[in-house]
Amino acid sequence: MNQQLSHLGALVLCCLLAACSPNPAPNTNLVSDALFDQGWQFFRSEKALDLAAAQQQTEWENVSIPHTPKIEPLVVNAQFQGDAWYKKTITTEPTWKGKHIRLKFESAMNVAEVWLNGKKLKTHVGGYLPFSVDLTQQLIWDAPNELMVRLDNRDNPVTGPKPLHDLDFNTYGGIYRHVYLQIDNDLHISDAVAAGKAASGGIFVRYPQVNATQATLNVQTHLVNKNAANKVFRVVQQLMDGDKSVAEHTSESQTINGNSDAENTIEFTLNNPRLWSPKAPNLYNLVTRVYEGDALVDEHTTRIGIREFKWVEGQLHINGEKTFLRGVNRHQEYPYIGYATSDAADYRDAVKIKSAGFDYVRLSHYPHSPAFMAAADELGLVLLDAILGWQYFSEDAAFQAQIQQTCRDLIRRDRNHASVMAWECSLNESWMTEPFIDSLTTIIQQEYPGALSAGWQEYGYDIYLQARQHRLEHYKTPTKPYVVSEYGDWEYYAMNAGLNQSAWANLLQADRSSRQLLSDGETRLLQQTANIQEAHNDNFNTPAFADGYWVMFDYNRGYAPDLESSGIMSIDRLPKYSYYFYQSQRDPDEVSDKFASGPMVFIASEWSENSALNIRVFSNTEEVALYVNGKMIAKQTPDQNNNTTNLKHPPFTFAVNKFEAGELKAVAYRGGNIVAEHTVVTPGEAHSLALSIDTSGKEPQPGVKDAIFIYAQLQDNKGNPLYSNNVPVKFSVSGPATLISPVEVNTAAGIASALVEIGDSLDGINITAESSNLNAAAISIK
Repeated sequence: MNQQLSHLGALVLCCLLAACSPNPAPNTNLVSDALFDQGWQFFRSEKALDLAAAQQQTEWENVSIPHTPKIEPLVVNAQFQGDAWYKKTITTEPTWKGKHIRLKFESAMNVAEVWLNGKKLKTHVGGYLPFSVDLTQQLIWDAPNELMVRLDNRDNPVTGPKPLHDLDFNTYGGIYRHVYLQIDNDLHISDAVAAGKAASGGIFVRYPQVNATQATLNVQTHLVNKNAANKVFRVVQQLMDGDKSVAEHTSESQTINGNSDAENTIEFTLNNPRLWSPKAPNLYNLVTRVYEGDALVDEHTTRIGIREFKWVEGQLHINGEKTFLRGVNRHQEYPYIGYATSDAADYRDAVKIKSAGFDYVRLSHYPHSPAFMAAADELGLVLLDAILGWQYFSEDAAFQAQIQQTCRDLIRRDRNHASVMAWECSLNESWMTEPFIDSLTTIIQQEYPGALSAGWQEYGYDIYLQARQHRLEHYKTPTKPYVVSEYGDWEYYAMNAGLNQSAWANLLQADRSSRQLLSDGETRLLQQTANIQEAHNDNFNTPAFADGYWVMFDYNRGYAPDLESSGIMSIDRLPKYSYYFYQSQRDPDEVSDKFASGPMVFIASEWSENSALNIRVFSNTEEVALYVNGKMIAKQTPDQNNNTTNLKHPPFTFAVNKFEAGELKAVAYRGGNIVAEHTVVTPGEAHSLALSIDTSGKEPQPGVKDAIFIYAQLQDNKGNPLYSNNVPVKFSVSGPATLISPVEVNTAAGIASALVEIGDSLDGINITAESSNLNAAAISIK
């Protein structure tokens, strides 16, 4: 969801998944809010085409936004690169008369050119951040207007990073995030990015003082007057806690000159504020209203969280409480559709990350969607916000100017998010000159005075990011706040500590790696978990205030013909054993109704005749008892060894003398009371399929191109899950939904995953799964 949820003085045609402004003041001169994602047409071309050639194209496909130029296979070996052309007819409305009309693209990959009625209005370089196009002067009234957009996602030396065939991730293409139509009055609040002003533009909220007793809010509003005449205005700031107004302040009247801009600043205090933190992500809605005389001419609602990030002797204190951030890196891709995810899909990713026991996400290695940022605000995920960069630097002035502008635009877009801890305006794993680093850290201070920078080179940055694979050979005790930016993968894959991802010398054998697919079986998934445990435990031997495992979800890479499988969840968002190791590290007293939390226990075994007899159990409790077919094997406390010394909740390892088919049961205790149980049963022969829908805190959303996973689980005749690989399952969908994944999908660890796009309604959506000699399954989405 967009952070600024409503804009009544402007027709911001977006009202995403969360509620818009609380009780917005009526304004009969304005049109109702709506998305501008529908009614587009599309074609793609591997050849570079000019406008005239594109206009002669006859085979346009009807599409809606978000959109990807090509549905890719599960493993992407030849991602589409070329021209992605979009067009849409805009017909003016009488209510638009006298207004100022702009399009805002949330993101489009990678170089965009925009024409209206044959006139080029904009060229924008960069695929991850928003840009706006003013249509006002070029619109033809009372007639259709033809909008044309060309996107070029070919390798680009100005934006970087490496060419796709050398890149560790895929960048995909298309208009993959929302498009808004914004219709402004003459006097209006500017767009933070489009305004192009340092430490200005839109609404900028800062907190000069934060404690549990009192907080000071400094709210800066940038206004634009598109009329030649001077205007007198006043600004009202109202702070809402749910439906309750907890503060309201009105500015003195100000004059804004014709065809000019002005700043308005209101500072006020709030007694006994509900502060934001990972454990208590309290949020407020700040409603900003602009009046010209008695007429309301503009209104924004900005969702904010009041908090203080402070470092004392290198350690992070959030609102005065010392906090270690256990975290993970995330790539935003989905299978098949790449970056073109729905807001609900991004929210579900955030829920999965929080459910796994994490409170921190490094947004690697580029800006992620506003929807994910908003989900982090709501759920309590601290973010390290990053510009695009990966093992690529250029002395070219155009490249450096592009990166510098990206840093500015990133801060302008995201500065009001409670979740953002610091700004990684640094090219990841790329040598950079000191003057270039200085330019980026200076920009951060210009855009957000007092904000902290973070970078992988120690020179210049406030926070030093170092991957564990680099630390193993190049560690020196840091002199500034320190984050283990990545760990647990590369050091168990390639023994060199260098930056060349394609240098595959000295590889460890596959069964020692952390790169294990869900289908690789119990032994290898346990090895991944052992690596993670060892590395995470070792990170506490440094003064790091945070660490980030590499990586949350399996993902595709441009340079490799297979999935990068070090994720603690598969690319289709199914958990591996390591997911439960991290979940066990969360405090059992932390409980939420928005994500998995509280006391937990998990048996990392399939309990088959091939299973290890040293049974590993993950739990965040004091004691665990293990039973085989009702007989207690042992009741014991957590393991104590060299790889558990720093862990709050080490695993439990139980020695079982022999395999006995049947039930393996773990019972977790706190204070002598049973607080959690987990059971694994030796499965029989495959008998049937069972279907489930991945909602992860967000039900399927009709009308917004929501993409959801459907899981078909192999079961025996008693309903126990099987873990078999490569069993073909055929999916079919009826009703207002589309199967994105192939019709036939093989199982991995007993589960076949399908990806389904929801249409305009949930009524009548039925999904079936079939496999030879098994009972079929069906499920309805309601």
